[in-house]
Amino acid sequence: MTKDAVLKILLRDKGFVSGEAMSIAAGVSRAAVNAAVKSLKADGCVIESVTNKGYRLISCPDKLFAGDICSYLDDGRESSVICLPTVDSTNNRMKELLKDNPVAGTCIIANEQTGGRGRMGRSFVSPSGTGIYLSYLMRPNTSLADLSEITCWTAVAVHNAILNAYGISTDIKWVNDLYLGGRKITGILTELSIEGEVGIATNVIIGIGVNVNHRPGDFPPELADIATSIASYSGQAHLNRAVLAAEMIKALDKMSAEFPSAKSTYLDTYRANCLTADKDVDVINYATGDRRKGHALAVNDDFTLSVRYEDGSVEDVRSGEVSVRNING
Repeated sequence: MTKDAVLKILLRDKGFVSGEAMSIAAGVSRAAVNAAVKSLKADGCVIESVTNKGYRLISCPDKLFAGDICSYLDDGRESSVICLPTVDSTNNRMKELLKDNPVAGTCIIANEQTGGRGRMGRSFVSPSGTGIYLSYLMRPNTSLADLSEITCWTAVAVHNAILNAYGISTDIKWVNDLYLGGRKITGILTELSIEGEVGIATNVIIGIGVNVNHRPGDFPPELADIATSIASYSGQAHLNRAVLAAEMIKALDKMSAEFPSAKSTYLDTYRANCLTADKDVDVINYATGDRRKGHALAVNDDFTLSVRYEDGSVEDVRSGEVSVRNING
């Protein structure tokens, strides 16, 4: 969109940019540039206009704009980055978009989700203007066995993105949740479309929710002692969400290009940051409802979790829920 192209130019330049220069850079008419500036102002951006000098961006509201995010990305990436003010679920919106055959790497990012979803049908609290709620489309040419590991790869990718954006290293709770200080900050939900006759995944939608600027009051009572945000953990009043959104896109693009050949790199990072290994755990089988106490031994080469139970038996856990005892201290 012209609006996003103009915003990206203004963000990158920092000073005055003439309407003519922006029309050339964006490949649109001067009238289209003027209309884009008016639209950005209507969105809450403060833009100074001076005759014979052009336009200068003073400030933007705390919203996620594609132009803002793409100002940190390579030129051309904005063509497949979609920012929306409110959706029920970014994964649901990506599923709707599949009918238009979007390119691999397409991202949908929302400022708010009214029906954010997590694993096992749980909800993911997604208030406006606080987090990053992103869905990413992959079309990997690989086996379903390899794809069973994609959520673990994604946890590493988001871990790397947060580290690059804010210099903060997160912990990974098996299988794919990110934690800070013993509290959850990120949820990941991966959904596959499979061609039944040949058993090949045609589309992989990776949904990610990151608590960035949430304050304690943003979480419902049942999550108050379980969840936190990057800002709360770091003691900062406010973090730039566009920077993290851009780093997430970079990390997911890199992961998509490297999957599954760079497995050893992702496995090493996963193991180095996994808070579940060498901890006392409860393993919950959702199919039967059984809960067994044990000790997590290690993350295996296929990202399964080796657990020794109280009766001495050892299992490589592939699914279900693994709860780390006393994770909150």
